[in-house]
Amino acid sequence: MVAIWSPETRFRIWFEIEAHACDALAELGVIPKEAAKTIWEKGNAAKFDVEKIDEIERVTKHDVIAFLTHLAEFVGPDARFIHQGMTSSDVLDTCFAVQLTRASDILLADIDGLLAALKRRAFEHKDTVTIGRSHGIHAEPTTFGIKLAQAYAEFSRCRERLVHAREDIATCAISGAVGTFANIEPYVEEHVAAKLGLKPEPVSTQVIPRDRHAMFFATLGVIASSMERLATEIRHLQRTEVLEAEEYFSPGQKGSSAMPHKRNPVLTENLTGLARMVRSMALPAMEDVALWHERDISHSSVERMIGPDATVTLDFALSRLTGVIEKLVVYPENMLKNMNKFRGLVHSQRVMLALTQAGLSREDSYRLVQRNAMKVWEQGADFLEELLADREVTAALPEAEIREKFDLGYHTKHVDTIFRRVFGKA
Repeated sequence: MVAIWSPETRFRIWFEIEAHACDALAELGVIPKEAAKTIWEKGNAAKFDVEKIDEIERVTKHDVIAFLTHLAEFVGPDARFIHQGMTSSDVLDTCFAVQLTRASDILLADIDGLLAALKRRAFEHKDTVTIGRSHGIHAEPTTFGIKLAQAYAEFSRCRERLVHAREDIATCAISGAVGTFANIEPYVEEHVAAKLGLKPEPVSTQVIPRDRHAMFFATLGVIASSMERLATEIRHLQRTEVLEAEEYFSPGQKGSSAMPHKRNPVLTENLTGLARMVRSMALPAMEDVALWHERDISHSSVERMIGPDATVTLDFALSRLTGVIEKLVVYPENMLKNMNKFRGLVHSQRVMLALTQAGLSREDSYRLVQRNAMKVWEQGADFLEELLADREVTAALPEAEIREKFDLGYHTKHVDTIFRRVFGKA
């Protein structure tokens, strides 16, 4: 990923854009075919000197002109045919599109790796019963596999969004000043686009419209948010009072400089911070959309930062998250222990629904169940025993039916259905 954004790569892409354009111009008879051939041969053999280009730019105050001046040193007299009818944005924007599409391919591979890890662990814990929580409070039983299946489904959507964002960003602009093709034929743009795996931009106005880039970086921000959601779940599960899962703690690892007993969720905390950084780059990308008239360069300084920073950061973060999932330590015994901590409260909804089906109003059913549940909260009582001792409850429901409402299997009976929806039949 870092190589995509290196100056060497950028200048090599610039050269390829210019050389492909020369080929098209030669086909149209605008420049000699031998000149186009010479440009390719000498440019391909050239090793562009980044420091030399920077030195020229300090005088010209223009990066593309500095590059073209340096390129001419290799090409010789035929260099006069390079950049015919083109403007700097044709090179810069088309290059940026190439870099973003290449970065997208790496990010898509990262997501594929994460999906594979999530799928493997989800099936491993498909039937590992744990408590589901809302507001951080025990709600009803679920399975740890379902938690991971949810993450798999979410990152599958992230992948689809990135595929669309990649397609949206993969456009080429070789249209000249203010995008009218006055000094260069549209065929040149079509030719360069085909050679670089891009599509011609329908209306470039000299720059590729930045709504495309805004959507791309917003997509990276959404992926980062999904990444943080999963990281936050793991951080909560690793808390000492919970300890249902934790990051792998390797031999020799230290958790604290002061407290030798510590095993901290440092990787997922790191991921939370990285997600914030990736998201922070979406807003300036959106602000880049409103350029003046046919173009200005207020977007340029932004993109020189967020292009490499957002993609490199997300690349690293997705790789780190994949490693966390692959090595995640899961404690099924603690899951059951935590679920039973409040002695059957998690079955309250089933009892309430049974009372309504037995003929009581919803209000009365709720009242009866809640008054027994509060004894568990406040006195540490056993929920089932309290229900069986409540004459209003037993008047409506026989003991066997009350006990049946405490069957954990009731809550996991549709796990296979959920998994088929997420993973298909395989």
